[in-house]
Amino acid sequence: MNRPLRWYDTMTINAYWFALTARSQVLTPLIVPLLVQRFVGEALKGTYVGRIRLWTLMVALLMQALMGLLSDRSTSRWGRRRPFILGGALGEVIAFVLIGAIAGLEGLTGYWVFFGVVILSMIASNAAHAATQGLIPDLVPLDQRGRYSGFKALLELPLPLVFTSFVIGNMVAAGNLWGALIATLGAILVCAAVTMAVPECRLEGPSAPLDWQPLIRLALMTAVFTLVILGTGALARLLIRPGLTDAGLIAAIGALAMAFAVLIGVWASLRVGLGADAQSHHSFTWWVVNRLFFLVAATNFAGFMLYFLQERYPELAGERAAGPAARVMMAVGIAIIVTALPSGWLSDRLGKRLLVALSSVVAMVGTAVILLIPSMVTLYIGGALIGAAMGIFYSASWALGTEIVPQNQAGRFLGLSNLAGAGAGAVGAYIGGPIADAHGYVLLFAIYGVMFLLAILALVGVREPHGSVAASPA
Repeated sequence: MNRPLRWYDTMTINAYWFALTARSQVLTPLIVPLLVQRFVGEALKGTYVGRIRLWTLMVALLMQALMGLLSDRSTSRWGRRRPFILGGALGEVIAFVLIGAIAGLEGLTGYWVFFGVVILSMIASNAAHAATQGLIPDLVPLDQRGRYSGFKALLELPLPLVFTSFVIGNMVAAGNLWGALIATLGAILVCAAVTMAVPECRLEGPSAPLDWQPLIRLALMTAVFTLVILGTGALARLLIRPGLTDAGLIAAIGALAMAFAVLIGVWASLRVGLGADAQSHHSFTWWVVNRLFFLVAATNFAGFMLYFLQERYPELAGERAAGPAARVMMAVGIAIIVTALPSGWLSDRLGKRLLVALSSVVAMVGTAVILLIPSMVTLYIGGALIGAAMGIFYSASWALGTEIVPQNQAGRFLGLSNLAGAGAGAVGAYIGGPIADAHGYVLLFAIYGVMFLLAILALVGVREPHGSVAASPA
C-alpha cells in the first residue's frame, strides 16, 4: 500500500461490489427477459433466455479465472487490481450503451446482436469481479478482515437490491429502458471512481511465473459440463414431443433431465479436475451435487420470475411485471441477510448437514406457497421463505464444504466447487426454458421445487466429519 488504511477505506475497497450486484440484478431478472421476449416473441422466449444463460455463465467461469491470474501478476503503476476494475467499468459502459441502441431491432437479428453484447458485458463484469475480490486479501490485515467483510456484505446484497427494486424496477416497468440503463451505468461509474481511491501501489519485483495448468483444467471441465448440458437438453426436447399434455409426465421428464445433467456433469467434471483423487473423495462429490441441485432451483427463480409473473397475473403483461419482479428479489435478498449469520452459529451447534437439509425444506415450502396460493402477498412471502433458505444454505453448506475437503488442498477442491455456481444457472435455464415455453412457468417452478427435494437426497452421500458439531454449553 502507498499509505495506511483509513476509516473510509471500508468503502473504497468494497464499493465495486455494489456495482457488480446492481448490474447483475438489472440484467438477469429484468433487461434480458424483456428484450429476449421483444426479439423472439412469446413462444420461444424461455428457450432463448436459456441459451444466453448457458453461454454467458460458461464465459463468466473462464473469464473470472483468467482475469484473476492476470491481475495477480499485474505490475501496473496503478496497482494490481484497479486497472482491471476500471477496464471492466468502461467495458460495461460500452455494453450498456449498445444494449440501449439495439433495443429497437427486431427478430433473431436483434437477439443475436444482443447475445453478443451480453457476452461482452459478462467479460467486462468478470474482469472487474476477479480484481475486486482480491482487494481485501491484498490490503487488509487479518485482524480487520471481519469488519471489512461486513461492509462487503452490506454493499454486495441489501443496498443494491433496494436500488434495483425502487429505482431500476420502476423505470423498466414504466418502459423507460434508457433511464434504467443510464442509472445503472451511473452507479457502476461512481463505484469505479470510489474504488480508484484504494491505496494500491505498483507490485515490486518480478511477478511469479504464470501457471496455466489451473486455467486449462478449468477450461476442460467447463467444456465437459457444457457438453453434458447440451446433450441433456436435446434429450429432454426429444422426449417431451409435441402433443404431449400430461403435466405430471412432462414435469418428471424435466426433473430427470436436470438431475441427469447435475449428476453426470459433476461426476465427469470432477474426474477431469481431480483425476484419480475424485474416487477417494465421495463426500466432496456429493456435496457439490447437493449444492448444484439447490442452486439450480434458487438461482433460476430470479431469472424466470418476470415470465412467471406475466403468466400467473395477466395484469402484469410486458414491462409491468418488472417492478413486482424486482420487489420479490428484494424480499429474497433481505431474507438472506436476516438468516445468513445466525445460520452459521446454529450450524456449529446443530451440525452443518442438518442445516443444509433444513434449507431445502424451507425452500420447498416457499415454492409451494408461491405455486398453490396465487396472490401478490403470498408471492412475497414465498420469495422471503426461499431467501431465508438461501441464507441458511450459503452459511451451512460452505462451512460443511470447508470441513469435507482435504485441509492441505482446500484451495484446489473449493475452487473446483465454483462449477456449481455457474452450472446452476445453465442447467436450470437451458433445460427448463424450452419446457416452460411449451407448458408454462408454473410447471417449471414446480420442477425447481423437485430440485430442492433432490438436494436433500444428495446429502445421503455426504459424511460430516466426526466432532464437527460443537458441544452444547453445560
